[in-house]
Parts: sequence; C-alpha cells; structure tokens
Amino acid sequence: MLYAREIPVEFNHCDPAGIVFYPRYFEMTNSVVENFFADVLRYPFARITMEEHAGVPTVRIEADFRAPSRLGDRLAFTLEVKRIGRTSVAMQIRAAVGAQTRMEADLTLVWITPEGQAAVWPDPIRQRLTEFKEAEA
Repeated sequence: MLYAREIPVEFNHCDPAGIVFYPRYFEMTNSVVENFFADVLRYPFARITMEEHAGVPTVRIEADFRAPSRLGDRLAFTLEVKRIGRTSVAMQIRAAVGAQTRMEADLTLVWITPEGQAAVWPDPIRQRLTEFKEAEA
C-alpha cells in the first residue's frame, strides 16, 4: 500500500524555461508528507506544531532527478514507509508522469519536542505508521 497524491505543475514551480526548478520538488515532497500525516496518520501538522508545539523536521533527504517535469504536467507522487525507528521514520517518495519517474527521494523525519530534542514517536503516530507499513507488505 502506497500513499498517493497528485500535484499539478504550476507556473510558480517552474524556471523561465517552464521546467520544474529542483528546489520546488522539496516543497512538493513536504506537501506529500504533510498530507500523509493528515490523511493516513490522522495527526495533522497543525496539531503537531500549534497544539503540541512539537515538530517533524526532515533531517535527511537524498534525491535523484531522473527526467524534467514541465508546466502543465500532473505529477503522481507516492510515499512508502521504509523503516520506523524509535524517534525517526524513513520514507521514499516518487514523482512520476505515467510510467516515467521524474524524481525519487529518500528522506528521514524525526519527532522533536518543543525544546527541539529528538523524542520517541507518540503512540498514535507509531501505531498508524506500523499499520500503514504492514499493509504495504
């Protein structure tokens, strides 16, 4: 089971040649993660940051840009949970148009306390992450 989200390539994502400017992929990737937390984990970023004063920063990201994406493309993003650690989670995100992969990223997120320290995932998040990962198998 993969989480899927479509993001259309808009003018604001592109350089003057109409090709996605690579840092915009990181914004799109963050959008996929944020929506995954809201839709699947039922733990939206607004709750994490505004109510609990915690955070889920990306502490590592490695990306491969395989083919250009252009203004008007509709990127099909998928998110796969690769590993659930005590304080971190590893994910892989892929963006494609049809069968052609445009970008692939491996990232690690960490749960942090209001003091900015890594901490154990809250039980509801860990449970839903585990359920999602097990459904993928």
